[in-house]
Amino acid sequence: MGKSVAGFDWLTILIYLLLVGFGWANIYSASLAESHTSFFEFNQIYSKQGLWIILSFLLIIILLSIEAKFYQRFSSVIYAISLLSLAGLFVFGSTIAGQTAWYQIGPISIQPAEFAKAATALAVAKYLSGIQTNIKDFKHQLRVFLIIGLPMILVLLQPDAGSAMVYFSFAFALYREGLHFAYLLLGFFAATLFVATLAFGPAWVIGGVLLIAVLVYLKNLKRRPNLLKYLFFAAVAIGFSLSVNYVFENVFKQHHRDRFNIVLGKEVDSRGIGYNTNQSEIAIGSGGLFGKGWTEGTQTKGHFVPEQHTDYIFSTVGEEWGFLGSTFILGLFVMLMLRLLYLAERQRSTFTRVYGYGVIGIIFMHFLVNIGMVIGIFPTVGIPLPFLSYGGSGLWAFTILLFIFIKLDSDRMSF
Repeated sequence: MGKSVAGFDWLTILIYLLLVGFGWANIYSASLAESHTSFFEFNQIYSKQGLWIILSFLLIIILLSIEAKFYQRFSSVIYAISLLSLAGLFVFGSTIAGQTAWYQIGPISIQPAEFAKAATALAVAKYLSGIQTNIKDFKHQLRVFLIIGLPMILVLLQPDAGSAMVYFSFAFALYREGLHFAYLLLGFFAATLFVATLAFGPAWVIGGVLLIAVLVYLKNLKRRPNLLKYLFFAAVAIGFSLSVNYVFENVFKQHHRDRFNIVLGKEVDSRGIGYNTNQSEIAIGSGGLFGKGWTEGTQTKGHFVPEQHTDYIFSTVGEEWGFLGSTFILGLFVMLMLRLLYLAERQRSTFTRVYGYGVIGIIFMHFLVNIGMVIGIFPTVGIPLPFLSYGGSGLWAFTILLFIFIKLDSDRMSF
């Protein structure tokens, strides 16, 4: 390890340390009890997180000490172990809040879904870096979709829709490696149709689809477009729209339906299912420009925001550090993702580049959904904010995800 220390990207490591440190400070404030006497009361949430942070430093040393080629050579084994750990939950897992997502080992709860993201990123990178693999080949597309889809389905069955949704982030890596833009456009169009149907009803959406199809057809009339193709796509879009309400009512759980309805403005429930988001918005809005000061947030000290130390940690940032503190944190995340993008693009190895894009996509998806959830523009789906939210599994999983890439980048010349 000593020879390659200078090769580590210390800017990325510094951003990691800033995020983790700032995260602990806000977890401390969000979980602070009136009766606390010391930073080292190990029955307190902030002390537990501090211990996980210390252990994460030991984990980093291990990750950076392992030979870089190990991660490529054994990526399939790591992926297989992650699938077994997800499947094993249905036999040996503990059910908490309706989700069978944890292994309970004494006082410690481990959530394998968090670690499976890094394992899947390694598996996707391994497959796409194969000599004979061309992502434009439909056969290879199906195989890589299967690699991504297996853990996604196992997570969805727990059920954990939020964590399952994160697997769509691998679209970034696939698109970088040549997946046709039509897939991304199709996914965006499907999501837009889904939300529009819920918001306005199928009649308005079908009318809009037909209008758009007619306008596009008339615009391209001089090129003699294939009418059957336009009719086919319009029929598929209309069929999808007509199925939305059935899926929403019969596949989604009630709390998911309630959260979507609140975000879409179809329901107002500031005391029930919308309580968390409403209190989070109040906390962030009350912070003003400079915030109320560390441990001085009235919403935070009063514990008005449930799960504030986990999924809603950003509301503590907004209340106690204000607009400037929130901007600082958002800036750190943007800097981290841009830096990782730069590192990914300088790789000579396809494996490392694809893995790097997988890391970026996963962090971006968590960042986007969590912040959107906390400020009320996205339904509450239980997505933690990387490096800031409380949780040993989450912190270790993101540490593993990031530092494997830092190690691969440090040895980029040997691949």
